[in-house]
Amino acid sequence: MRSNERLIRPTVLVVDDTPDNLVLISGLLKPYYRVKVAGSGPHGLRIAAGDGPPDLILLDVMMPEMDGYEVCRLLKADVRTAQIPVIFLTAKTEQEAERYGLELGAVDYIAKPVSPPIVLARVKNHLALKAAADFLRDQNAFLENEIRRRIAEVLAIQDATIHVVTALAETRDPETGNHIRRTQFYVKALAEALLSQPRFAGRLNEADVAIFCKSAPLHDIGKVGIPDRILLKRGRLTPDEFEIMKTHPALGREAIERAERQLGMRVGFLDAAKQIAYGHHEKWDGSGYPHGLSGDAIPIPARLMAIADVYDALISRRVYKPPMSHESALATMREQHVGHFDPDMLAEFFRIEAQIREIAECYADTDQGPATNPL
Repeated sequence: MRSNERLIRPTVLVVDDTPDNLVLISGLLKPYYRVKVAGSGPHGLRIAAGDGPPDLILLDVMMPEMDGYEVCRLLKADVRTAQIPVIFLTAKTEQEAERYGLELGAVDYIAKPVSPPIVLARVKNHLALKAAADFLRDQNAFLENEIRRRIAEVLAIQDATIHVVTALAETRDPETGNHIRRTQFYVKALAEALLSQPRFAGRLNEADVAIFCKSAPLHDIGKVGIPDRILLKRGRLTPDEFEIMKTHPALGREAIERAERQLGMRVGFLDAAKQIAYGHHEKWDGSGYPHGLSGDAIPIPARLMAIADVYDALISRRVYKPPMSHESALATMREQHVGHFDPDMLAEFFRIEAQIREIAECYADTDQGPATNPL
């Protein structure tokens, strides 16, 4: 029995400055519990905060150096001991003293001289309550960890699904190379820059940035519905072919909407993905497609992607042009795309151009195979 005593029996700490009281109370408790004793408040605090903390503390109120009220206050202020129930043992029977002790965090108040059956009953009851509270805390901690694990699992599945779908788009359109990754991180960098831009204060937050970053790789998912004879054509598209190419935003939105219907619920990153897929070819002045939206009618994530997409097209090789330098691409966007972009977003893009260049260089394409058509 003694070798398993630590595992089986709760531990009670008795704090009292009177040796006779320590002998009396510990003798009363020892047949049922492991007992630790302390002859002063500071000694009791050291034991309570040490290895193998007690499950319950019986605490005398009237002690020299540090009274029981101060000991209780310090116990409750320390995260290591705050959950240990405290029962005051005292000759002070005034209601005001009892009220004060309970306000400090004690769970009970036993008057001296003590009645052994009362002490044993109350210790037993409060240990049972503590065991239940500890169980609930452990269960809550387990459930919280399980929720975090499952959320992480769902997010990993989301990311894996996006990766698979965008990889499919890349196999249909070899031109993309690292275009999808570059534009994803351009969007993230620009959205983060806008968090401190006055016009977007209150309209964007860090959660939005995370959603836009997750959604951005789906911007050209509609291209999987474009016939190979157009998507893979080595040369400029005819007007009729370009009209077919211009259907890819609607195809992308429809594909994402079908996924939502299968899920049977609205998902934040899919909402943003729809806005990006359908709106990233809209222009600030209303001259874009597919709907001819203008100004703030264009969703924010679509406006972000419009800038990212055009910049990346300019610095990338195409069948009809060599890649531009970073500086030339910025100059072209500034001079030739005046009505194309949200002006405040474009200003922020120029402000963080060093970060944009770093992303472009980090994810530069190494495959120099045949290029395909522009959008």
